[in-house]
Amino acid sequence: MPSSYAAAAAASSSRKPVSTTTTAHTARIPAPRPAPAPSPPNPSPVSDSDPSSYSSSGDETDLSACDPATKSILSSYLSAAGNGADLSKVGIFLNSAARRRSPPCLICLDPIRPSDPVWSCSASCFALLHLHCIQSWAHQSATAAPSPTWGCPKCRVAYPKSQTPTSYHCFCSKTVDPPADPWILPHSCGDVCGRPLNSNADSGCEHTCLLLCHPGPCPPCPAVVPNAQCFCGAHREPRRCAHQRYSCAGKCNRHLSCELHRCPVECHDGPCPPCAVMGDHKCECGETTLKRLCSERVFQCKSECGGMLECGKHRCERGCHGGKCGECPLRGRRTCPCGKKDYPRLECDVEAATCGSTCEKVLGCGRHKCPERCHRGPCDVTCRLMIKKSCRCGGLKKELPCHQDLTCERKCQRLRACGRHACKRRCCVGDCPPCAETCDRRLRCGNHKCLSPCHSGACSPCPLMKTISCFCGKTYFEVPCGTEKNQKPPKCSKRCNIDRLCRHKLDCRPHKCHYGACPPCKLICGEEFSCGHKCKERCHGSIPPPNPEYTLKPMKKKMEKHIECTPGTPCPPCQEIVLVPCFGQHLSQERAMPCSRSRQFPCQNLCGNILHCGNHYCTKTCHVLEVPSNQPKADTILSFSTEKTFAEPCERCNLRCQVVRDPPCSHPCPLPCHLSDCPPCKVLVKRSCHCGAMVHAFECVHYNSLKAKEQVKARACGGPCHRKLSNCPHLCSEICHPGQCPSVDHCMKKVNVRCACTTLKKEWVCQDVLKEYRRSGRDPKEVPKGQFGVGLIPCGGDCAKKVKVSDPELHLRKVQEIKNPAAEAANVPKRRKKRDRGVQEPVGVSTWQKIKRYLLIFLAVLIAIAVLYVLGKVVYQVSDWMNEMEAQKARQRLLRSGRL
Repeated sequence: MPSSYAAAAAASSSRKPVSTTTTAHTARIPAPRPAPAPSPPNPSPVSDSDPSSYSSSGDETDLSACDPATKSILSSYLSAAGNGADLSKVGIFLNSAARRRSPPCLICLDPIRPSDPVWSCSASCFALLHLHCIQSWAHQSATAAPSPTWGCPKCRVAYPKSQTPTSYHCFCSKTVDPPADPWILPHSCGDVCGRPLNSNADSGCEHTCLLLCHPGPCPPCPAVVPNAQCFCGAHREPRRCAHQRYSCAGKCNRHLSCELHRCPVECHDGPCPPCAVMGDHKCECGETTLKRLCSERVFQCKSECGGMLECGKHRCERGCHGGKCGECPLRGRRTCPCGKKDYPRLECDVEAATCGSTCEKVLGCGRHKCPERCHRGPCDVTCRLMIKKSCRCGGLKKELPCHQDLTCERKCQRLRACGRHACKRRCCVGDCPPCAETCDRRLRCGNHKCLSPCHSGACSPCPLMKTISCFCGKTYFEVPCGTEKNQKPPKCSKRCNIDRLCRHKLDCRPHKCHYGACPPCKLICGEEFSCGHKCKERCHGSIPPPNPEYTLKPMKKKMEKHIECTPGTPCPPCQEIVLVPCFGQHLSQERAMPCSRSRQFPCQNLCGNILHCGNHYCTKTCHVLEVPSNQPKADTILSFSTEKTFAEPCERCNLRCQVVRDPPCSHPCPLPCHLSDCPPCKVLVKRSCHCGAMVHAFECVHYNSLKAKEQVKARACGGPCHRKLSNCPHLCSEICHPGQCPSVDHCMKKVNVRCACTTLKKEWVCQDVLKEYRRSGRDPKEVPKGQFGVGLIPCGGDCAKKVKVSDPELHLRKVQEIKNPAAEAANVPKRRKKRDRGVQEPVGVSTWQKIKRYLLIFLAVLIAIAVLYVLGKVVYQVSDWMNEMEAQKARQRLLRSGRL
């Protein structure tokens, strides 16, 4: 085996060990692309379970555009075969499995679900059928046929009765009852296929399939043979194992069957053609010479041989032949015509005499002998001896000549093999012939009747195919008869060739082929009204009549959208939306009205017109303004003619001053509403300093008149900043300032830095401590204030001396600690007490605590056992219920098929 093929096989097998019970490979099936379509007439009777039966106007299956899940199934094969692998047949089956999640069974026409047990034809067509359907089919076929075989419902390949399926296997037949896993291909085990690749039996391929468990045939063997020999044996080169037999395009030059000439044909497979060299050849007897092909040089003429036999008295009566004519057939033992008397010395040209005794040769009836004397020629064929005969059925007995047959007039009332019609044959022995009438029962498809001879059991599936196509007939696919009601019509990408009748004929965009009437014109009408607007409704001109549906009427039709204007009617009143202002012409209060029904209206807002004070607005509801005679019209928002009888004056202002001061502040003016400038604001405003140490009080007019930089400067207290730095335990060393403290990472104060055991101590600058923390990957903010700087200095020799103590001294110290724990605790310093507070001796576990622990473990085990028992009961009940439902469904199917 080549190295590439072995590596690919090892990689595919190492992904998951082959198991016969469970699988864990996850793979999805890509959405398929339709296969190329044959011509619509004369559809072949192919099952819907075969993906090759689908045809449409699309391109061929392209595996390069499949999804990653399908590529994972093919990855191990492609690693050995490369991108040029021939996976067209496998791709068709995989795409069909992904597109049709529940394909119909060819026998019962019910959908095949991923959890249903199935059987796949492994001989030719690889059709997928229900397991119980194929078992019933095989039983009926083997019982009805004279030979104990049954055929596949699709390809009719004969299987022996011993190969009747009895269990549910995956596609590669390694796993019995494969579980329904939503992440792998249905009815597959998810492991490597491993079936032998017999794509070329002559090549002696011994490799196995590298794909995961898959439907359909296995792909060609991708292994590389280093010295593949061509058909004529003159050329060798490395080739694929599946294609190792090839033509070198040279002359064959092998000896032909005549052994005189060599084959002039190009290097080819199989035997060489007959020799076509012309020449003059004699027949076998040598009397006729003809010009014939070298492969036909041995022939016989039409004349008799006429040669003398070995006896020298008779001539050969055979036709043209080669060799000697042979001995005379009259030589040898000679007897009388009845064979009772021998004449040993009689010549071949002398006729033997009769013996005179009774002939006694068996007559044609097979029971009696010839009563005449020895005679030449054949005996009388008709036996006239009177015997007592009975008819075939045994109902009548009578004396008749031996050569006559006796039949009665009784009609057989037995049912024939079909179980529906009586035999009705006169004097039937019991071997009733097959029923000659037509079955004429309606098939499962519901469209046709069975045309086979009358039979028992279920009828064969309907062999016809239904073509479902678009209106133009260029896009179609075929399905088994009876399943067309559940199919959606294909979507055609061709253009509709029906011309429009409206005035937008040249402007309308072309649309795709469709059922029923063409979609309405989506362009705007564009007719001009008297008001100056144009009709903006959808085109309502004449439309072409609806076309008939081509093949299939869809199950569900979409509801037609509501069209405002009926096609063929005049334009409606102007529906152009215009904005009509209210009486007060308020902003954003315009109403959108159709142009044909536009009119002014009062809105729900207040009037909003400026009052005489010049600061406030009218709070009345929207009304027509009344303009005084001494006020110009430009000073009001809206001015209507004084001829309006329903005009109303605005109200008078009684409010306080609400003018925004300059400079602006949040304090209102204490004066009533006025037109002059407001007095300066003397209200005190409190502002804290930047560090929060003190609070300043400013006059509002003075503080607001300052610029931003001046306000920042005025708020500074002039003392040191009281804010703490964020990274170290020190205060800011700058003068009160706004914003972030500038010395966050530049703190120059001294910090005591210690080793991990706090034995060594050094003084560092605070910013160096921060840099050391960042260098070691620690955030200074996470370091406690009391531990700041601890652990930055490595421990030295003094630390090791303190830790290292001699064993006798340590043992003595432990004994003293056991004897005088109170005294030791009294003599230990406070700092050491705090340090050793976290290190305590382990507390012993009491007997009661151990008993409690064992009781808790025992209770947990009991609860787990009870839960598992309840779950098992529930699972068994659910399994029994599902089995009962399956039995009911099977019983209903049998009732529908007329078996019960």
